[in-house]
Amino acid sequence: MSEEKRQVDELEELKRKLAEKEKELAAVKEEARTLKDRILRLRADFDNYQKQVARESASLARKVQDQEILDFLPIYDAMERAFRAFKRNDDAQSFVEGMERVFAQLSEILKRKGCQPFDSVGKRFDPAYHEVLVAAEADAERNVIVEEFERGWLRDGEVLRPAKVKVSLGPKGGERDDGNEGKGNRN
Repeated sequence: MSEEKRQVDELEELKRKLAEKEKELAAVKEEARTLKDRILRLRADFDNYQKQVARESASLARKVQDQEILDFLPIYDAMERAFRAFKRNDDAQSFVEGMERVFAQLSEILKRKGCQPFDSVGKRFDPAYHEVLVAAEADAERNVIVEEFERGWLRDGEVLRPAKVKVSLGPKGGERDDGNEGKGNRN
């Protein structure tokens, strides 16, 4: 009987160990289920966060655009008044004075936004600041800007829009290169 008892004891011990392992397995399965649920919630939360950020970014962009429009509406209003007054009175002098005030308003708005034009005529061509539309023989030395078709603009010291210019090829189609070609002056 002792052999049977030993086998029964072993069997009981194995059953006990099996029950422990089943409990451990159940606990691990529960933890895995909990972690999986947590991951799914986090993924959903992150998706919702991304959608919220996209909505807020779009809303902010819209507000910035609205503010830009609001900054320029007084100019539109002033121009509209000037044109109406000109049609009523046919007074060119008053119209010109009104347009000068509008131009001053526009200049002030651009200044508040950190924008300022820069001069190009008489300066050496610099590809960071200038866009060549025409290159032609001129009395000026090679790569010197002789005409500005459209002013260049800086915003907070950086080029917002390059100037559109005419550049000299030098007298008679170009002088010899003095080694400064493409090395313009930064404004």
